[in-house]
Amino acid sequence: MKSNFRIYIYSDPIILSMIPRTILDSIEESIRFKPVTLVTGARQVGKTTLCNHIAEKHGFGYVSLADGSERAIAIQDPEMFLRLHPAPVIIDEVQHAPGLFDIIEGIVDAKKLEVGNNAGMYVLTGSQVYKLMEGVTQSMAGRVGIIEMSPLSMSEVLGREEKPFVVDFEKNIRRAMEHVFSVDDVYGMIVRGMYPELYDQPEMRTSKFYSDYVDTYIERDVSEIITLKDKLKFRQFMEYLASITGQELVYDSISKAIGVSIHTIQSWLGVLVAGGIVRLLQPYFERSNVKRIVKRPKIYFCDTGLACYLAKVFDAETLRVGYLGGHMVETFIINEIMKTYTNNTEEAGFYYYRDADKNEIDFLILRNAMLSLIECKAGMTYDSTDVKAFSRLDKSDYEVGPSCLICLTDKAYPLKPGVYALPISSI
Repeated sequence: MKSNFRIYIYSDPIILSMIPRTILDSIEESIRFKPVTLVTGARQVGKTTLCNHIAEKHGFGYVSLADGSERAIAIQDPEMFLRLHPAPVIIDEVQHAPGLFDIIEGIVDAKKLEVGNNAGMYVLTGSQVYKLMEGVTQSMAGRVGIIEMSPLSMSEVLGREEKPFVVDFEKNIRRAMEHVFSVDDVYGMIVRGMYPELYDQPEMRTSKFYSDYVDTYIERDVSEIITLKDKLKFRQFMEYLASITGQELVYDSISKAIGVSIHTIQSWLGVLVAGGIVRLLQPYFERSNVKRIVKRPKIYFCDTGLACYLAKVFDAETLRVGYLGGHMVETFIINEIMKTYTNNTEEAGFYYYRDADKNEIDFLILRNAMLSLIECKAGMTYDSTDVKAFSRLDKSDYEVGPSCLICLTDKAYPLKPGVYALPISSI
């Protein structure tokens, strides 16, 4: 079947209209039931664009603390600021004025006492999770719905319905047939990344976007959270992590490579995790195997385009033939699966498995007391030997349900009973 999906990067772009976001339903649900909704997520994932849409659709006011004059009032006189911008209102970049949280708490509690219903008063957004969560924990526990926003998902780009990924072969195969990706398509998406601006402006050069992104992130976001004595070292740290995406996190190795202490590496990593730049995938263990499993987490960049830029991989062909290809494909697959859950605010446990005998399973989903085992590969043709590690969980405390190997094939095929090879487009 001919591929019907193409990423246009440099020539003859197809101009896309604003891409509908799956997470909007969850935000609107929170607005209906909670007085305060907090939308978090990394820089440039589309929070401001979506909130402008909400403001227009639901009649909210809108103010951004990126505006220096508004920020000054919010910091110096938060009560006056909230009188000038009465509820219902969206306050963007709210982390710049943490003093607002206490005042908002008083306002929403007063309305609850006065009329009995205080839902839908404030929508707050911000990308600095440290500051946001500190304010929420101290001031508004129980009053706020917290929504995490990711970069675009494949389903959002393709304009199709997005549901939490479940290994259901009949549904997976039908879904994969709707959009067939070539190998070039997949590597193009991986290098391009999934930030909305790259799709709103498809003529934009990828390297230009990420160059500006990294500079702004370090100068503004990171520097407001911690004191950086050496910004070049921090950038080198980000570049090193990009080169090990999809691999185990070994603090000592990173410390030696960058030339800073393990304590500093741990602090810097916490900043990247809180900022939605990287995530840690914890190892899976049960009582029967806890002594034999690897206990270090694996690290994944939350966006492969950013990871490729930092690793100095600027085009799909270089990625495809280089040593990072397999790890970037794995990172992309795991990110896309996890987005299907976060975009629908569905809970599940996500893990990887590796034991002392070097048996490894790339990704495990634990949901409704059932495990799904998923292997991620950068090739097209595999057989039952490529999923032999699945048998290590035959005696799991949980039922092991249908499992799969997701790879660059354009058609699904069976590997053994209960296990299929599936195309990436099945996610």
